[in-house]
Amino acid sequence: MDGQDDIEAALPPRSSAPQRWEASVAESRFYWYDLLVNDPLVPDFRDPIGRYQRRMQFALDATMEKQLLFFVVARPRLRFDTKKGTSWGFFGLKLTVPLLVGPELRKESITLELEVPFEATFKKPIVTLHDKYLTLNWGALTECLSIHDLLQRFPHDLKYESTVQFVGITRDPQARLAKGRYPAVNRIVEENDNTFDTFLLIKRMDVKVQTFAPGDVMGEASARSHVELMEAALIRYFQGEKPAHHGVIEQNNRRDRVAQLVETYQVVGLTIDLGFKEADSFHDLKSAHVPVSRRHLIDFTFGPGGEIKASRLPDDARPLVSIEV
Repeated sequence: MDGQDDIEAALPPRSSAPQRWEASVAESRFYWYDLLVNDPLVPDFRDPIGRYQRRMQFALDATMEKQLLFFVVARPRLRFDTKKGTSWGFFGLKLTVPLLVGPELRKESITLELEVPFEATFKKPIVTLHDKYLTLNWGALTECLSIHDLLQRFPHDLKYESTVQFVGITRDPQARLAKGRYPAVNRIVEENDNTFDTFLLIKRMDVKVQTFAPGDVMGEASARSHVELMEAALIRYFQGEKPAHHGVIEQNNRRDRVAQLVETYQVVGLTIDLGFKEADSFHDLKSAHVPVSRRHLIDFTFGPGGEIKASRLPDDARPLVSIEV
């Protein structure tokens, strides 16, 4: 929390008119969290797996100073079948990769239509399978992809859903989340072990404020306030009235903060749209409290004492945004 946020939290109500906040996705990215907290780091940066791990760590570290939403998401456990190995098609660069799904190690496969990179000096790569990684040696270039990268990058018919287990905010100067030291998230990872793979879904949201006093600059909330209210609303939506992995003191503090924000900015409603045009099957989100959907479009209203009520809106209630750069 910086000084400006401290000042904002202490100020009396400043909005001169009711406000409605509308949030849509600006950026969205999955990180396979198990690779950071459970896998031993490859110390040699020249190793393609070592480079992959460091890129992911650097990217996640960069979010720890930002006010972003994160979701802890479980997906069915996937591994490469290293005993069976890959096979090439008769024509082109069609590579079939064997998979093992779930704790029962059910056999599946995915076929990739590879494209030769510009830097390649081999027409067909040398393929190496590890349990979680696949490397493609093109001669002058070696690509490293996790098993879940393949499902996001290449078309396939495999149907797996993503279960939201926890909602939080990335802002963490101590980088506990990035370093695997976030107790609540660690408990989830332990519970998922050997059954599910655990991911962080990190989203940057674009918040637009509708107000009857458009010139009321002093009544504008900070990014921190926007994210705090969205976090509380999405915890209520995905995790219910008594969210697991959130302590009683934390819940009480959050209710008080919601009440303060709603009063300060006269927030009459909050709409959150988690959908976007480029979303793939990884964004088929569900939880123990809500059914699966690639687009969760929710309207939130607020009652006394930090009470939050959520209602789903029809998917066609508004156009999908595009986050393509």
